[in-house]
Amino acid sequence: MKIFSAAQLNALVTQAEVSARLRQHQNIHKAFDEPCQRLFNAIEPGSYIRPHRHASVPRDELLVAIRGLMALVTFDDEGKVQQVVRFGSEKYGPDLAVGVELAPQTWHTVVALVPGSVLLEVKAGPFDPAQPKNLADWAPDEGSERVTEYMNELQKSVEE
Repeated sequence: MKIFSAAQLNALVTQAEVSARLRQHQNIHKAFDEPCQRLFNAIEPGSYIRPHRHASVPRDELLVAIRGLMALVTFDDEGKVQQVVRFGSEKYGPDLAVGVELAPQTWHTVVALVPGSVLLEVKAGPFDPAQPKNLADWAPDEGSERVTEYMNELQKSVEE
């Protein structure tokens, strides 16, 4: 049995806060060859997760808010925002979605809207690190000078 404590999530959030990428994940599964890949991902506001999709090995992806408030943003093949879904804990609204499930091939990113946001990600395994997610060529590389401008535009879409 695995028990996930508040202290464990607090530590993960603290690691995300001091990370240059403003996020930190923690695998729940023990190995990449497990048939179900599960992980916690602590994401702080301002963290840039380059839009991507899981196309090389198409699998559904489940994202469930454990803490905080986030927005899932989906895109068409040219990078135009298709949908924004806010999801989070009940603290942020009784009718707020608590999670989303994405179909394979869906371009997407997640934006943290409040500090201390943590999500649970679940995908079918096994995971092959040699075949990572497909990064959108229409979005800037992580670390690029264009990231700030891109994130500002994304934020406008999230706030609409």
